Amino acid sequence: MRRLPAAAAVAAALVLAGCGTTEHADSGSPSPATSASGSGADAVSGSATPAGPVSITDATGAPVRLDHPATRVVATEWNAVEDLITLGVAPVGVADLKGYKAWDTAAPLTNSPKDVGTRAEPSTDTIAALIPDLVVATTDLSPSVVKQLRKVSTVLVIRPADGADQVGMMMKDLDLIAQATGTTAKAGTARQAFEAKVAAGRKSIEDAGLGGKEIAFADSYVVSNQVSIRPYTGNTLIGAVNTQLGLKNAWKVKGDKDYGLATTDVEGLTGLGADVRFAYIQNGSDGGDPFTRDLAKNAVWKSLPFVKAGQVHRLPDGIWMFGGPASMGAYVDAVVAALAK
Repeated sequence: MRRLPAAAAVAAALVLAGCGTTEHADSGSPSPATSASGSGADAVSGSATPAGPVSITDATGAPVRLDHPATRVVATEWNAVEDLITLGVAPVGVADLKGYKAWDTAAPLTNSPKDVGTRAEPSTDTIAALIPDLVVATTDLSPSVVKQLRKVSTVLVIRPADGADQVGMMMKDLDLIAQATGTTAKAGTARQAFEAKVAAGRKSIEDAGLGGKEIAFADSYVVSNQVSIRPYTGNTLIGAVNTQLGLKNAWKVKGDKDYGLATTDVEGLTGLGADVRFAYIQNGSDGGDPFTRDLAKNAVWKSLPFVKAGQVHRLPDGIWMFGGPASMGAYVDAVVAALAK
């Protein structure tokens, strides 16, 4: 089963009729704008100097104060882990460490952090033993768990998804973590690199004559021998990046408010247009590929125009669909290479 961030896992359990639990989601992870610009450091409330005290306000409105930028940091969600690595901060603790290594290869770990439990229920005792300066959690984590974490360390809570502005939220999270760790210059560099990547990708899409073409991105699960397909609508992070690349989201279904995720089955794919490009990610460690395995002999699947036209593209494993600029940069490279070849 595809793995989501903690709250997203709950949302997915609702979205994917009976599919999954938070624990399944924890084995892998998600969370889901318009422009990457316009959501920089000035969108974050707070101030910090490279060596001096830090005073910022997190996504819950809570004040976060540190005597100095944090260097020993624990992260309870994979997007936060990725952002820390992007900023040059090696986390001392990571929730579901094995899952991160499998699902997010765009920002590989440079050290050997401690596994601190699942993303839905990190171990407070394990985290306390690491004596962290800071724990980066998300609004997906239950308030009761955050309360327990605040008893052992300073906690910075970020919001991992916003269906109204996914790319803006992604950058705001990066900026918050950068302020807490004294790495705002590296956050600026990461922002510029991502924007340049999108601009180059958009040009490649246009040069290939694909500007304005429809794309349907999805992943899938097998539940009780039935394939459930999860559309990434225009309000997902992937959907927002596709829009920035000049592609049009083909999904007509409505996703959830935060992540933009929906659910359908193979019959639901018949509503996609004849000229659509279909792309997906199925991590190889997650039990195979339902699109090529379970649907290989399915008459509805084989009859779909984009299947007949050879416009089904499996993108490389290890691109975390709910990650930060590193993952989304890897996605841009992958989808452009698949469509514009």
